Amino acid sequence: MKGWGKMKQLMLGNAAIARGLYEAGCGVVSSYPGTPSTEVTEEIAKYDEVYSEWAPNEKVAMEVAFGASLAGKRSFCGMKHVGLNVAADPLFTISYIGVNAGMVIVVADDPGMHSSQNEQDSRHYAKAAKMPMLEPADSAECLEYTKLAYEISEKFDTPVFIKTCTRIAHSQSVVETSERVEVAVKPYEKNIAKNVMMPGNAKKKHPVVEQRLRDLAEYAETSPLNRVEMGGTKIGIITSSTCYQYAKEVYGEEASILKLGMVWPLPEKMIKDFASKVEKLIVIEELDPFIEEYCYSIGLEVNGKDLLPLEDEFSQNQIAGIFGKEIPEGLTLEENIPVRPPVMCAGCPHRGLFYTLSKNKCTVLGDIGCYTLGAVAPLSAMEVTACMGASISSIHGFNKALGEESEGKTVAVIGDSTFMHSGMTGLANIAYNQSNSTVIILDNSITGMTGHQQNPTTGYNIKGDPAGKIDLEALCKAMGINRVRVVDPYNLEETDKAVKEELAANEPSIIISRRPCALLKTVKAKPAIKCNPDKCKGCTKCMKLGCPAISMKDKKATIDPTLCVGCGVCQQLCAFGALEGNEND
Repeated sequence: MKGWGKMKQLMLGNAAIARGLYEAGCGVVSSYPGTPSTEVTEEIAKYDEVYSEWAPNEKVAMEVAFGASLAGKRSFCGMKHVGLNVAADPLFTISYIGVNAGMVIVVADDPGMHSSQNEQDSRHYAKAAKMPMLEPADSAECLEYTKLAYEISEKFDTPVFIKTCTRIAHSQSVVETSERVEVAVKPYEKNIAKNVMMPGNAKKKHPVVEQRLRDLAEYAETSPLNRVEMGGTKIGIITSSTCYQYAKEVYGEEASILKLGMVWPLPEKMIKDFASKVEKLIVIEELDPFIEEYCYSIGLEVNGKDLLPLEDEFSQNQIAGIFGKEIPEGLTLEENIPVRPPVMCAGCPHRGLFYTLSKNKCTVLGDIGCYTLGAVAPLSAMEVTACMGASISSIHGFNKALGEESEGKTVAVIGDSTFMHSGMTGLANIAYNQSNSTVIILDNSITGMTGHQQNPTTGYNIKGDPAGKIDLEALCKAMGINRVRVVDPYNLEETDKAVKEELAANEPSIIISRRPCALLKTVKAKPAIKCNPDKCKGCTKCMKLGCPAISMKDKKATIDPTLCVGCGVCQQLCAFGALEGNEND
């Protein structure tokens, strides 16, 4: 896709960052999908002038971006907050090395845990890694800050963070686009003292990094990223990101606001000067008291987390209520609507597998992906989920601790993309240290939970073009696993047999549960299954699958034809032949 010129339009925060990358002359992009950051890389992939890719994980993505920067092209990698944990290893040392061409890292936090296993404040990484972090408050700033981040990166010889959150990433506001600026490739020069971080060189770089941080703090004092909006002086609010929008809406011109676009390092003089002009100082920030604690460290008295919560995302009404402001009237729903828990889609290939595991009363150590919904009733099969790849490493420890007591009834489940992300090292540990563990790879031929991104097992790249394809069976065997078998999870008998046999085997084993995601465009649904009410006995056995297409009406099963994809799994449970239609293929 060719970029358009100067124009105004509504744009998602993530799309605006992508546009900023394009306009800034970014040349290489590598990321791993993770909500709410995914769309940045999906959008930049639409620009033909920029090389973009999905990497197997965030650590690899950051190292790719660093390599491109080293070679002299502006680069980028994006991830969600927990993905930054994976990339932390190269991050801290790259901070010491610095850049050649500019390098920008987007990290998207998820206050409220809309799609995450924890709430995590990524500002701490900027402080710990001694790197600058910018934090836009709308889509226009997403674009502007991205372009500015490259200037900061190259001026101060540092990678630069841009921190967003779910509301910024997935909200639209007006942006004004510009033409792309083609940036000349900077020559690569061999420089062992700068680029080889063995102890002797790294020791010399640490003071350089500390001086860089002091220089950045001076820059923050006069940078347009930080601005004071003077209003009433009874209350002064220090804030950033979405909290700026909330504070502005609640207080208007009644309060003065110090809006921070650069949240690390912080401008000490600017903050102190602002504090001297107001009677009461309040810090409004989501999650941790990051700015608040800085204010304490420079001797200021502030209110913040003594009034505001440490968890969840904020809202205008919440802030108005806490600070005694009038809460605008709005429409309310008087009726209590039943909670609708998340559930695997109709026809999801994981359903048959989890039903089998539940029926066999297996202990299931889980992982991150759509299949985490295997923990939800009525299947209630998955018992543990921690982080990407943890299922395989955990089952090794679990079985080493309990031995035969657990080996015959415990499995690890992991998706194909998650296995490529961080499951291989855990499997290497099983093969090397020989625990009798059964690992099930749920291969649905896509990265499902984040919106159908390609991965190294699918055979296609980010643009949908043919790419290298990892053979999971060959890979597992090459890693030292002798027992590797493939099952179709739509076939309950085959799946049940495989689970029983591999659990009984006295050596490590892999089951690959392979069936494409039912929502893939390449998967054609079969005609919907129908329930014959004359044959249905109302036993509710089909309800044990937790399929959203199946419900009970007048003590008879009924199937919603708008949801059913004809997978046939429910037919295999009905002892009375009441579910009619397609045979399982």
